Amino acid sequence: MKYCLTLVLSVILLTSCKKDKEESTTETTTTTTEKPAVLAFEDKVYTKKTTLAGPEPRTYVDISIPDATGVPVASDSINNKIFRTIRSIVYFGEKPTDATSYQELMNSFIGSYDELAKKFPKDAMAWEAKIKGTIDYKSDSIVGIKLNNYTFTGGAHGYAGDRSLLFNAKTGRSLQYSDIFKDEKAFTSFAEKKFRAKYKIPAGKPINATGLMFEENKFALPQNIFFKENGLLLFYNAYEVAAYAEQQKEVLIPYSEADAYLKMK
Repeated sequence: MKYCLTLVLSVILLTSCKKDKEESTTETTTTTTEKPAVLAFEDKVYTKKTTLAGPEPRTYVDISIPDATGVPVASDSINNKIFRTIRSIVYFGEKPTDATSYQELMNSFIGSYDELAKKFPKDAMAWEAKIKGTIDYKSDSIVGIKLNNYTFTGGAHGYAGDRSLLFNAKTGRSLQYSDIFKDEKAFTSFAEKKFRAKYKIPAGKPINATGLMFEENKFALPQNIFFKENGLLLFYNAYEVAAYAEQQKEVLIPYSEADAYLKMK
């Protein structure tokens, strides 16, 4: 009887130890997986008006942009490029300001106006600087940001245009045409045919035969290419290849035709 009791207790003890060991093993192998950082954007607005008295609208700066967050290195790269581009637009003088922030940039623009307005109060006309930035395209490979801009610092009219900023969606690095096209020269040749067809420029004639102003009378891709839902938009702002009166020139190439030349989209 004593032997049987001892045997039963031994079995219970072994079973308990085994269970504790299994629970302990389960606890030590449990791990938590952190979610990878995701690139996101939030709207930011910067505005400033002159403090000088005068009728409305008074001289102002209005900047609205998507601010990248979530992935530090990529976000910094995108935000810095956006700022440098806007700095090259919002300025008065022979060269862009050396401002290092949006506040400094606005202060410089408004300050330039105030200085002239105080010297020539009777001739002062309100200046304008307006930038509207939007996420124009987003895929696993590319983030496209469009900067619609208008500036007026006196004269017959202001200047309006669109800028395209293309970034690697993972690293935030600015994309060059060599990053986008498999063969930039081949795509340029293809794009020229599409451009000539739209604007009715005969194949045997120089590209400027109808009054355009391509440098050295040679077709070139625009400074701004936009990825759109339905194709690749080649966009020439006013003054880039034609007189101001003709405004912008643009050609939309469907992806069914452009895909053969693209490395990414």
